[in-house]
Amino acid sequence: MTSAIVRVGIVGMGIGRPNGRALHADPRARVVALCDLQSDRMEEFATQLEGGPAADDPIKRYTDYRKMCRDPEIDAVFVGTPNQWHVPVALEAVRRNKHVMVTKPLADGEPPARRLVKAAEKAGVVNMMSLSTRFSPENRYLQAKARAGYFGDIYYARSRSVRRNGIPAWNLGFIQPGGGAFRDMGVHYLDAAWAIMGHPRPVTVSGVSGAAFGPKGRGYSRPTPRKVWRQFDTDDFAGGFIRFEDGSGLQIESFWASHQPAERQIELFGTEAGARLQPLTLYTTDAQGREEDVSVALGRQDAGDAWQSLASHFVGCILDGDTCSAPLRHGLQVQSMLEAMLRSAESGREVALRETK
Repeated sequence: MTSAIVRVGIVGMGIGRPNGRALHADPRARVVALCDLQSDRMEEFATQLEGGPAADDPIKRYTDYRKMCRDPEIDAVFVGTPNQWHVPVALEAVRRNKHVMVTKPLADGEPPARRLVKAAEKAGVVNMMSLSTRFSPENRYLQAKARAGYFGDIYYARSRSVRRNGIPAWNLGFIQPGGGAFRDMGVHYLDAAWAIMGHPRPVTVSGVSGAAFGPKGRGYSRPTPRKVWRQFDTDDFAGGFIRFEDGSGLQIESFWASHQPAERQIELFGTEAGARLQPLTLYTTDAQGREEDVSVALGRQDAGDAWQSLASHFVGCILDGDTCSAPLRHGLQVQSMLEAMLRSAESGREVALRETK
């Protein structure tokens, strides 16, 4: 890394947009290249970035990620493709000695995720997960309280993400093998709860999953033709229980579609206090045994705060040598847990996990 500015290439114009905007807005980073199979999506986004105050030179456009990764004027690559392409793109970036940030989940399965982590760590590049839920202001607040010992020992947690009608068929990668509700939504709330709990080592997983809506053409986020929803071949719901080495447990649920109100929630059970994410509330008991519920107001928070926190941390890891708080290895451990839950659902049996090395 020789530049005082981190020069970033963005692959994928879906989730790449909020990540790209945040990186481009950071005073020590610039988006210098975009890559997508659809040129018109790049043109639209490039126009937005080039019109901003941070723009210096025209942003390069690529339709081949391999060519972009060979560009010597790019220091880091953000990978925002469908799950099935996370590892091929990130591996190419790592081979070219680029720092890399990957959107969730790390991969479409555990073996490719393991290959990527091994390659990134061997290359010595900064490698990071883009996890907007973990980096949200509310989650960062609960993480700080947990690290300070406010909750005592967190012995149990519940985490769930529920949509009423929200199957994302706008990209077939979501609804075909390697996609699914648990890899799309569940991964966020599994990762965020696990981070608050202090990253305990999982030992067993038991789960259920299935597709109650998608294969029937129901539950989609927008009108979806039969020729699309007939290709549905993954889960639209998953849930189960993870037991950790320290004796704690996490109940996790994720629904792309349901006959329930939409909800995104984390609930913590600690020996000294508890909490819930939405609305952000702390629960404790005073010295006289009186119950206390404390509503926490963090002030007006920009929707972009999580993205800006992600961008700033990634840049700090590259330029300042900061220790990455969300390395790809965390993504591998979360991938291991979510894949075990899907295997448990398929087999009808509890799955034991080996230690991630």
